Amino acid sequence: MTPHSGPHRRQREVVSFVRRGARLTRSRQDAWDRLSELYVIDLPRGERDTIPAAGARLELESVFGRRAELVVEVGSGQGENIAAAAQASPERDHLAVEVYVPGLAQTLDRIERAGSPRNVRLLPLDAQRSLPQLLPAGSVSELWVFFPDPWHKSKHHKRRLVNPPFLDAVAPLLREGAVVRLATDWAQYAAHMHHVMEADPRFVSLHPDGPRPDGTTSDEVPGDLPATGWAPRFEGRVLTSFESKAHAAGRLVWDLAYTRAPHRQEDENG
Repeated sequence: MTPHSGPHRRQREVVSFVRRGARLTRSRQDAWDRLSELYVIDLPRGERDTIPAAGARLELESVFGRRAELVVEVGSGQGENIAAAAQASPERDHLAVEVYVPGLAQTLDRIERAGSPRNVRLLPLDAQRSLPQLLPAGSVSELWVFFPDPWHKSKHHKRRLVNPPFLDAVAPLLREGAVVRLATDWAQYAAHMHHVMEADPRFVSLHPDGPRPDGTTSDEVPGDLPATGWAPRFEGRVLTSFESKAHAAGRLVWDLAYTRAPHRQEDENG
């Protein structure tokens, strides 16, 4: 099995990621060749290779072989968190959504090193455009977005993942009481995520009085950065090399945690 390389997209669209090449190192290619058939969900693609074909669905019981609580990580990177979570929580199922093929290959290697848990799958698709089609309403118990691309330039802020269109896409998929966990090492993006989440009545902060993280940060702190509403560091998030580099650069890490409010009829009707 080789990394999917579907047709080129027909028109330019606003996306929250940069689709990188699929060239793999020898070790990553070996992991892909041995493990992708078991762990990577290979669906028919639509007009772009990061979007499923019309009518494609994920039958979760068929994918995982059971019915269990589902954790979804959007932008799983090199898989440190999803592999560790699958190993630590065998009673839950875990879905990593990532478009970067080398990251997926590295995730496969990490899954194998974690003992090859069978409660994890990888989805190489654009989360915002794919998950609403693929997943049933109310099927997700926890959603993670850790260290998404901050898109620093103002003209690129529309590309940020944590924006109203993304919340519109995922909110119906979250069961009542589901938890959304966010983290970033950029104060500007932290303020942005805080404002976006607080403005959406479908989500309620789990730490409305939570103080900002201790210490000072080397990056610019916006004047509208809220003083409260911050979550403590999520214990289930492993300390990745990415987060370690942020600490080494003097940046603080900002966590947010929200719960899905009870569904209303207007939620279901869009």
